[in-house]
Amino acid sequence: MNFAWTAHRFSGGALALDVANSVILRHDIARSIDRFAADEQFTSFPHAAAEFCAERALFRDVLPVAPEDKSNFIALREATDRYFRQRVLTGNDDLLLADLLGKLAGTLSNAKPNGLDAATAHSVLRLIAMPDPERLKICRNCGWLFVDRSKNKSRAWCDMGVCGNRAKASRHYRRKKGDAI
Repeated sequence: MNFAWTAHRFSGGALALDVANSVILRHDIARSIDRFAADEQFTSFPHAAAEFCAERALFRDVLPVAPEDKSNFIALREATDRYFRQRVLTGNDDLLLADLLGKLAGTLSNAKPNGLDAATAHSVLRLIAMPDPERLKICRNCGWLFVDRSKNKSRAWCDMGVCGNRAKASRHYRRKKGDAI
């Protein structure tokens, strides 16, 4: 399957969340797609992140993850998703945090300083230390993780232009269909 990295794909608000969100429909195993399973997607991600990611000013031009470090990077991505998803749903989980910190240590000890894996690890550390953890949310439509930077902390979708519109259109359709019965 051929994908394009667009601004919507970087609606997490942090590089670590954009990396975690590289699994599309994570909550639906039958339809789930790992964009990093395709080598060309994996190698094109850093260039797209430099253009679209909310944290692009912090890391500038990053290099793709070295092929020998890909499995460590994917392990970091999965630990990131598990920890922050759990943190949003029920609060901090020390075991998941310990696992994530272990993956961070392994990544930082092997990564090149200007690599995507190092930049992602630093982004994870910034999220862990975030002063307002209630700003981390899960999109009500697609299930992606995102940082709510709205003034009143009321954002419900990762991207209003995509997920918000889909949710509102679906609600409108159900309401109209109910009126027709």
